[in-house]
Amino acid sequence: MFRKRLAASSGMLFIYDKPRHASFWMRNTMIALDMLFIDRTGKVLRIKHNAQPLDETPIDGGDGVLMVLEINGGMAKALGITTGSHLRHPALDTATALWPCL
Repeated sequence: MFRKRLAASSGMLFIYDKPRHASFWMRNTMIALDMLFIDRTGKVLRIKHNAQPLDETPIDGGDGVLMVLEINGGMAKALGITTGSHLRHPALDTATALWPCL
């Protein structure tokens, strides 16, 4: 929030204590973002591409979301990340992660 730039290799990761319904907005956010809604296995359930700065319209991530990753707008496409892609992170349970971090 209130950031005017985000380094290309940076992002913000929001991790819930358990999978849930997730909804975000862009209040006080000054740059376009891609929002990746991720389940407990690391699977990308939904992507909101180029969420517009300062837009207070709710962005529905759906149910079963454990993490939300916010990156620069357009970065998901540039990196080839699509719905169904699998991400890795130490916060994912190694028993359920499709690609556990070791």
